[in-house]
Amino acid sequence: MNGTSMADQENKIHYLKDYRLSSYNINVIEMWVDFEPEEMLIRTRLMVNPAKRTAAGAPLKLDGEELELVSLTLDGETLSPGDFVHDENALVLKNPPGKAFELESVVRIKPEKNTKLMGLYRSNGIWTTQCEAEGFRRITFMLDRPDVMATYRVHMEADKNDAPVLLSNGNLIESGDVGDGRHFAIWDDPHPKPTYLFAVVAGNLEHLYDSFTTASGRKVDLAIYCEPGKADRCDYAMDALKRSMKWDETRFGREYDLDVFNIVAVSDFNAGAMENKGLNIFNDKYILADPQSATDFDYYNIERIVAHEYFHNWTGNRITCRYWFQLCLKEGLTVYRDQEFTSDVRSRAVKRIGDARGLQAGQFLEDAGPLAHPARPDNYAKIDNFYTATVYNKGAEIVRMLATLWGKDGFRAGIDLYFEKFDGHAATIEDWIRVFEESSGRDLSQFIKWYTQAGTPEVACAGMWEEKTQNYILTISQFTEPTPGQSEKQALVIPLKFALVGPDGKDMSYSKVSGGDVVGDVILLSTPSTELLFEGVKARPVLSILREFSAPVKLVNSQGDKDNFFLARYDSDPYNRWQASQGIATIMMAKAASNKGLIEVAQIDALAEALKDSLTSDKLDNAFKALALTLPDEGAIRQAIGQNIDPESVHLVRRELMKEISLRLSHDLLATYAQLESKGAARQNSLEVKNRSLRNQCLNLLVADETGKSNELASAHYYNATNMTDKMAALGAIVQRWETTALSHLDHFKKHYCSDPLINDKWLALMAMAPDEGCLDRIKALYENGDFPKTNPNRLYSLMGGFVFRNVAQFTRTDGRGFEFAAQVAQEVDGINPSVSSSIMEAFASWRTWEANRGGAARKIMKRMLMKKQNSGDLRDILTRSLAE
Repeated sequence: MNGTSMADQENKIHYLKDYRLSSYNINVIEMWVDFEPEEMLIRTRLMVNPAKRTAAGAPLKLDGEELELVSLTLDGETLSPGDFVHDENALVLKNPPGKAFELESVVRIKPEKNTKLMGLYRSNGIWTTQCEAEGFRRITFMLDRPDVMATYRVHMEADKNDAPVLLSNGNLIESGDVGDGRHFAIWDDPHPKPTYLFAVVAGNLEHLYDSFTTASGRKVDLAIYCEPGKADRCDYAMDALKRSMKWDETRFGREYDLDVFNIVAVSDFNAGAMENKGLNIFNDKYILADPQSATDFDYYNIERIVAHEYFHNWTGNRITCRYWFQLCLKEGLTVYRDQEFTSDVRSRAVKRIGDARGLQAGQFLEDAGPLAHPARPDNYAKIDNFYTATVYNKGAEIVRMLATLWGKDGFRAGIDLYFEKFDGHAATIEDWIRVFEESSGRDLSQFIKWYTQAGTPEVACAGMWEEKTQNYILTISQFTEPTPGQSEKQALVIPLKFALVGPDGKDMSYSKVSGGDVVGDVILLSTPSTELLFEGVKARPVLSILREFSAPVKLVNSQGDKDNFFLARYDSDPYNRWQASQGIATIMMAKAASNKGLIEVAQIDALAEALKDSLTSDKLDNAFKALALTLPDEGAIRQAIGQNIDPESVHLVRRELMKEISLRLSHDLLATYAQLESKGAARQNSLEVKNRSLRNQCLNLLVADETGKSNELASAHYYNATNMTDKMAALGAIVQRWETTALSHLDHFKKHYCSDPLINDKWLALMAMAPDEGCLDRIKALYENGDFPKTNPNRLYSLMGGFVFRNVAQFTRTDGRGFEFAAQVAQEVDGINPSVSSSIMEAFASWRTWEANRGGAARKIMKRMLMKKQNSGDLRDILTRSLAE
């Protein structure tokens, strides 16, 4: 039997249509993990059962990468080399017994050399695992697929000085000394789980202990472990965990099911966090916080990500996805749950706007490019490249649409049935949809297309009011552009929350509606187009549609600027009020950037008046005001232009509009800025966070006027700041305007604060986002400095992510040097950590939208890179899909 080479495996395309159930079940796993610094042995015992449909003697193929096989026994008997085949990515038993058997392997791995940070690796003296999606096969031989679920017992042994802490999934059942300065721990997880949820951690770690009492009265011991010297920055994460546990009991009736819940924060980690059963492992940037090192945005991220990973205990762990094509089942549902948690504990309106803005910036862009794919893709080369905005954020919006269609009680009934039917199982999107059909009696065969069809639908609206008949006629249509592999699109079920807003700014009533499906405040669009007749509309209405961003669609509304400015001042729906002014500003800047012209003074005046209304209102939330005063970012403007984009022109137009708004609102901005000054210590309470967000946005706009006085204000704000939120706000404003003192402020920040790696990441990002031509040379010097840690994802994402995604004008500079540098880094890092290299190269995927010279230069570089044989599968996948015609 011939094995498959690693290169062939890397190039293989996996298709949903080819999925088959495993021929063998493995439902009990016992492991012995012997921690040593350089090389370590792992012994694994698998209880293997042939499936009923499996022919006697059918080969058993176990996944395994970069494993040195030391020994292999079957039912206690050592296997001879003729009994199996071992190659670089698998172990195949040629003729296993036609009954249940015990397979035991011993392998040797080298965690110190595992710079991919996938599988079991050692960094900063700490052994850590990351197994999602396919990392377990780098630890031992196993059916490394999510539909094979087993209980685990893990025996751990290590030197007490090297690793006084030994952690794994489940409950600790025994620990003690073994002599010669070594000790052991045995962990048992009684809940069946797939391999990707396996975890072990060993090392010298500090901790913060607490406990939580469940609704049924059980005590759960809680602990957050971190690297030495950092435990005093774990308090907020612990508080967020306890609030998450309570919220999930109250909102969804989900109680925690083990005796302990542990979190470990490490500094070298590819992802944000990982939901391993009972042992969440986090990138420490999403755990560690105090006012001197973390911004309010950092605290927000800690809260939502701690919640997200905890909520996975039920939506991801107790019920997992059957195969990786179903990734959005666990991720989309859990993102929806963490969004609802944040909405309940913070501001629902502000959270909804933030989520919508994030989706429009990231997922809409993904849908418009060569990397577009359905929420449930039907094929992939490397699953690691499908942890995307489409899977996570669009997946959450699909769940939200179900909640909108069913209402709170109906949605709860459906999800309760899902938990009841599939607890302990690996489920599919079809299973998820079926429980809502069963609980409601409604057909969802059209709705499921949201999971299978790629692209962002465009919804066009045109309304006409007849004064004589007091009728309002509304025509709505939907259209989705072709995407890679899907040239033809079908109509989707789109819930559109709406209202007709009267001349007094209040929602109007009507006597009757016909011609379509309207339930309460929701229009259900399920055909390519529909025409609705509203009767008894006593005055000309302004249409407010897609309220609360009720569907992940682009809205094309025929209403003019006058009506949109009206909504920006009076709409009672916070999202639509925000979106009205954002839409106006986006179109203004897109037209000016495309034509390389100026925005009309009258348009600027009208926009400034609308923003002033929001700023000076005594009825609006300060966090909402801060969002309203934030102009659309450069990404939104580029999306509005669509093709032949000059990113430098986009940057300059936005900069100029900020200046004009600043000059018109300077009096009110200064007054608000002064009014919100707080001299006490920064606290994480709702009022203070909202006030800081508005005050800092006022400063950001004031600095945009490019006067010496505002520069002095920003400098004073920076030096007088008593917390990282205010300090970063001032520094960011100074850097984005790139005044003469920008470098001196950055140097001061580096000298006084950047001994902390997480603060240093903030400095690296600001260095990468500097809008001047000297930015590229400065970040090249930083990267090429021998002290730059190229093995640490956080450092690389801060520097390179800041450059390629948040400084597109310099990344796409006309001399091509930005492309060349990014490609150089990606190629170098690919041999260290493919996850990082492929992420960098995703920035090139927009090459078709840039003007011809820029786009051609980017394409040429990608084609050159694709010819290199040593590319990782992750990098090759991104390059291939980005270049596909």
